[in-house]
Amino acid sequence: MKKLINSSDTYVDDALAGMVAANPGMVLAGEGRRVVRRAGDPAPSKVGIASGGGSGHLPLFAGYVGEGLLDTCSVGNVFEGPNLASCIDAIRMADAGAGVLVLFGNYGGDRMNFSMAVEMLEDEGIRTRTVLGTDDIASAPLEESGKRRGVAGLIYAYKVAGAAAAAGLELDEVARLAQKAVDHTRTIGVALRSCHVPGASAPNFVIEDDEVEMGMGIHGEPGIWRGKLKPAHALAEEMVDRLIAELGQVPGQAVGVLVNGLGATPLDELFILYGEVAKRIEAAGMRIRRPMVGNYVTSMEMAGTSISLIAIDDELEPLLAAPANCPFWKV
Repeated sequence: MKKLINSSDTYVDDALAGMVAANPGMVLAGEGRRVVRRAGDPAPSKVGIASGGGSGHLPLFAGYVGEGLLDTCSVGNVFEGPNLASCIDAIRMADAGAGVLVLFGNYGGDRMNFSMAVEMLEDEGIRTRTVLGTDDIASAPLEESGKRRGVAGLIYAYKVAGAAAAAGLELDEVARLAQKAVDHTRTIGVALRSCHVPGASAPNFVIEDDEVEMGMGIHGEPGIWRGKLKPAHALAEEMVDRLIAELGQVPGQAVGVLVNGLGATPLDELFILYGEVAKRIEAAGMRIRRPMVGNYVTSMEMAGTSISLIAIDDELEPLLAAPANCPFWKV
């Protein structure tokens, strides 16, 4: 294992300290300094947006704290959900009197601690609504979509919710729009090589040099199939076809497209893949809006990619277009 670190024990805290040092719009706060929040006081009477998740996925989760996106984010250890204290801190710090939308990926530890935090903060009079990202189509069948994991498509919900809150909409409406973004988004990933968690004796999983795994999760959760590596056009065709099959092939439908790198995939390869994705989407009669290519949700140095599609309508379009600014994404 070769990593640019001081110690595996201080990996997360050192990374957070460096991130906020490089970005003065962010500060560390809360017990154990495991909450990243926007610098300054929250805007009065604006619905707060709080999230959280394990480290190792930057820019997700904490990297999206900023204008028109998240107000706060609790941070857990590598690939571990944030602890209860930091979840409480994140929600409390996001509250400006209009309530807080708690928006995070559908993972067991995250759900448990955020659920307890919400219950405890009710006694303080903080109103909340919770929306879970569930965009990973490989993690459960459509009829069990509530069991699906939240992966790269979660950032669309961040964007929609953040814009709705910045526009002054009330809590229930912000939650409705965030849920609509989740419902309109689908993601599937493909892995070529594992990452290696600091301090672990071996990589998370092993994929042979000539293999690929379709549908693998961002922590190495099993995918749909593993087999010989295929050309980019073949992988793009299967991935897009699986996504469109769930969204529905509507001629003229506008879709946002995110081709996301998992940490170790060169941008050249991501653009090769995007070119094939675009051809497949256009052949289906759909219109591409707001293409995004780059590292938006990673898994440390995992090699691979994910593709996310969001079906855009007249209600979602202005929210996706609204100004937003964080260290890793500017609209």
